[in-house]
Amino acid sequence: MSFWQSFARNRGGVVGLAVLVLVVLLAVTAPFLFPFDPWDTRGAPLQAPGGAFALGSDMLGRDVLAGVFHGARVSLFIGVLSTVIAVAIGVVVGALAGYFGGLVDELAMRFTEFFQTIPSFVLAVLLVAILTPGLASVVIAISVVTWPPVARLARSEFLALRHREFVEAAVLSGVSHVRIIFGEILPNALTPLVIMGSLMVATAILTESALSFLGLGDPNRISWGYMIGAARAVFRQAWWLSVFPGLAIFVTVLAINLVGEGLNDALNPHLRRRTGP
Repeated sequence: MSFWQSFARNRGGVVGLAVLVLVVLLAVTAPFLFPFDPWDTRGAPLQAPGGAFALGSDMLGRDVLAGVFHGARVSLFIGVLSTVIAVAIGVVVGALAGYFGGLVDELAMRFTEFFQTIPSFVLAVLLVAILTPGLASVVIAISVVTWPPVARLARSEFLALRHREFVEAAVLSGVSHVRIIFGEILPNALTPLVIMGSLMVATAILTESALSFLGLGDPNRISWGYMIGAARAVFRQAWWLSVFPGLAIFVTVLAINLVGEGLNDALNPHLRRRTGP
């Protein structure tokens, strides 16, 4: 059974993929559908949804729909980039620990545990505050707090594969450690790492939203978390200011999790064997 056939058997994954594609389209088309700065005042403040503003306007007369579209760009960018960085760090640390073992494994795991002893969100807030709020600092903070689980997963996969026949054959052939790690073992350990990485994007989006809600996001870029945080004081008078960006976060995170489950069904050979014809 092919990958797409296995993935299609998971209806939730298919629905999640369709929704995620829609969110990506929102982000891609934002500059064309709303070619103005989402921070610009476009009309009277606190207009209810409908009329000139499909999703209403905020306290300063800014278009909420434009904010949702442009906010998708920020959330997806930070979610994907921070996840790529976190996975890269985690894979390198876990690969070295699992492949070499011994002292290298001990030092790598103690280093990983150091980051896991501190509550991840508290550490993210601290890092953003030290680096000053901005896009780069948010990406760095999220990457730093999310790589340890990847390192542990990569380590366990490398420990399981380290003494397999194809690895031993590569060692006896005189292949370098770097080539064995990244050319022989890593391709065989990618499945669980890809699944974890897809789910980490959702966590990164939630973390970015929480940081922006607290005012620690990039002050020059509008985001869903910022929109909710700025509107919390007028929730009773203007519910739409918080509800629509909140729904955008909820739907996006749910879609990514559904896609992750679909990837697990499609990439996990044991599960595919049980569900296959």
